[in-house]
Amino acid sequence: MIHLEIPGKLKPLVELASAVAAGYFRPISRKYDREEHTYPKELDLLQAAFSGLQGSGGLQGAGAAASTKKTERADGEIVNGGNMSTVLGITELAWGDVGLLLTMPGQGLGNAAIAAVANEDQRRRFGDKWAAMAITEPGAGSDSAAIRTTARLEGDEWVINGEKIYVTCGERADVIVVWASVDPSRGRSAIKSFLVEQGTPGMKLERLDKKMGIRASDTAVLAFSDCRIPRANLLGSEEIASASKGFAGVMKTFDNTRPMVAGMAIGVARAALERLRELLAGAEIRPRYGGSIHAGQHAEIEVLRMEAELEAARLLTLKAAWMADNRIPNSLEASMSKAKAARVGNAITLKAVELAGALGYGEDELLEKWARDSKILDIFEGTQQIQMLIIARRLLGKRSSELR
Repeated sequence: MIHLEIPGKLKPLVELASAVAAGYFRPISRKYDREEHTYPKELDLLQAAFSGLQGSGGLQGAGAAASTKKTERADGEIVNGGNMSTVLGITELAWGDVGLLLTMPGQGLGNAAIAAVANEDQRRRFGDKWAAMAITEPGAGSDSAAIRTTARLEGDEWVINGEKIYVTCGERADVIVVWASVDPSRGRSAIKSFLVEQGTPGMKLERLDKKMGIRASDTAVLAFSDCRIPRANLLGSEEIASASKGFAGVMKTFDNTRPMVAGMAIGVARAALERLRELLAGAEIRPRYGGSIHAGQHAEIEVLRMEAELEAARLLTLKAAWMADNRIPNSLEASMSKAKAARVGNAITLKAVELAGALGYGEDELLEKWARDSKILDIFEGTQQIQMLIIARRLLGKRSSELR
């Protein structure tokens, strides 16, 4: 049975993440929003501390390397492991700054894929590296099965050709997890992921995109032209990398990381709601609890409504993380949490700007930045529309070929 309070053993971790968000992220948040593509060197000071926590099974960043780690448990025992700790920590860090969270060294989405399906040799070679994930292409966005980047085997090397866009930390990461097809005629069953180290001949950084939000995080376009990597860099064991299990195996990563994106949305929405309450209090407007919701002013009613929506999203997210820790299939709940939290997060940050008026629209307040940052959380790792499609398939028992 899931309990709704934060587990006692995780409270110190949450407190540390909160302190980092307030003491490190918030003071430099606006600086790196303005200085897009400049690496935040302040984050290097945090790397050793977070590495120590990760080694003990504690906080992970956006990649959540511990999220897929199997936790040993006795029959009937309830576990709060890597998924729960990561979601709770990410929520606090996103309260500080989503862009800085996404560019923390060693915390890329590729790290989650490595943790999910890498073999022992790959864990030894790449487990301590910062790994980005390269999935999206100009002609393959939400439909990952439409990938056209190819990998062909020549002797003891894979040769990769294609282009990837929207690669978070594509310039800064040590290694890129590249999704490519070994045989385009076979569809999604032929899609595999490959470990390509930064600086490998044939992989080129084409450009860094300028973005509406999360500007502290670099977003790269990468081109692959006869890029050769060792045969051993096909991600996963021979079983997981088989034609029938390769694509499904890596896609399982999203069941763990989507609740983490939901956690980011909850964090930034909470930041905006807290700041809005402070601004409204300065105008002598405070939500009143216990009476009729229709008795207050418009701003009061809106704050109460946003609080309810945020709490619903938070509980959905905790449930999805808890299920993953306890090895309960959570694909439905992962998509529900991501869809709900991302939609709510974007709505709350925009409403906070609206209710704050001119204050919310200017650079003197972080409200306008949070509104820009929150939009990406409704897009990456599966758009709102894709999440609703996944939810519908799960509820109706339909395959992707039956409901598109």
